[in-house]
Amino acid sequence: MPITIEKITAADVPQVVTMISALAAHHDDVPDIDAARLMRDALGPNPWVHVLVARGGSQAIGYAALMPMAQLAFGVRGMDMHHLFVHRDARGHGVGAALVRACQDTARALDCSFITVGTHPDNHVAGRFYERCGFLRRSTSGPRFGMRLDQPPT
Repeated sequence: MPITIEKITAADVPQVVTMISALAAHHDDVPDIDAARLMRDALGPNPWVHVLVARGGSQAIGYAALMPMAQLAFGVRGMDMHHLFVHRDARGHGVGAALVRACQDTARALDCSFITVGTHPDNHVAGRFYERCGFLRRSTSGPRFGMRLDQPPT
């Protein structure tokens, strides 16, 4: 099956929303994504995420989403491959590896020096896949903290 990978278009949004929801469900998350927010974040006037769509023929069979990162003290840019999803029936045919290569190409085109990806510690299949793609396993550098901005302070 020939695989093509392109930047998301407005026509892709409904299928990508469905795939994002499937990935969330796989991780036991309850998705709260909709077409309007994906359009805003991937195709709006100030895109927040770079989404690439894999097609087998005319069907969307997977996607990857890149989020910007930086190491400001060193003056370098990077991307986090925040999502990588391939439909079950398309797995094992090189779609995931093609998406990773397209993510690398996109990051290089955006003058990035690195790309990262994270997995659940127990997801050994994904870990081995990323290592086969050339990613190096990194240990975490310490605790990280977060704060919700859509709720009043407590």
